[in-house]
Amino acid sequence: MSAGMWVRSSLAYRASFAMLVLGNLTVTTMDFAVIVIMFQHTGRLGGWDLPQVAFLYGTSGFAIGTADLLVGSIDRLGERIRLGTLDTMLVRPAPALAQMAADRFGLRRLGRPLQATAILAWSLTAVQVHWTWDRVLLVPVLLISGTAIFVALFVGGASFQFWAADAAEAQNAFTYGGATMLQYPPAVFGRDLLAGAVFGVPLAFVNWLPALHILGRPDPLGLPEAFRFASPVAAALALAVAGLAWRTGLRTYRSTGS
Repeated sequence: MSAGMWVRSSLAYRASFAMLVLGNLTVTTMDFAVIVIMFQHTGRLGGWDLPQVAFLYGTSGFAIGTADLLVGSIDRLGERIRLGTLDTMLVRPAPALAQMAADRFGLRRLGRPLQATAILAWSLTAVQVHWTWDRVLLVPVLLISGTAIFVALFVGGASFQFWAADAAEAQNAFTYGGATMLQYPPAVFGRDLLAGAVFGVPLAFVNWLPALHILGRPDPLGLPEAFRFASPVAAALALAVAGLAWRTGLRTYRSTGS
């Protein structure tokens, strides 16, 4: 209901809304333009060609963009805790998490997932892949699982603000920073970072690992083949941990005292 109110508010000024979405599209397109410029000077990046890197860009952009659209507003939790306005949400007959996600719901954020979808569509037509049923099925699975992982990172990062108010930038390092990292082939990063993205913060399951199977690329870490199909499991675990962190944060919250 709250999200619908913000959507209607955004659409009240259609010209302004269209310009905001167009501006969002333009800014995100510049990210891919940088990658295209890089390939003007090299045929491959870490052994990956442009369509393959575009596949990584499209999948990571869709996942972070959709997660940001759904729950991106939650990064303002620290501000609400500091101002004491979180208390008003806790007395309403609706889950606080849903209220935070719907707070100032920005439909203009559609620009990023739309732009990423366009890049992904192009990459799927340009990439040299022998499409088998498992590769075809893995594409929507990784998009859904990747979105769920980023939702978990948004919620888990926001939950940290129950103990460290206004720590949104620390959250952004794993969400927006992680999405930027996932735009590039895993082969260009060190083994320690790759291991951390698999066994620590599960960013590798957003697109790196399933993309290795879809595109027929070797695994720099030499992990078992099953890891390439484990994105749904990683997403479920990430959501469970994020949910636990959120509930724990709410139980320890003691208002502002004012």
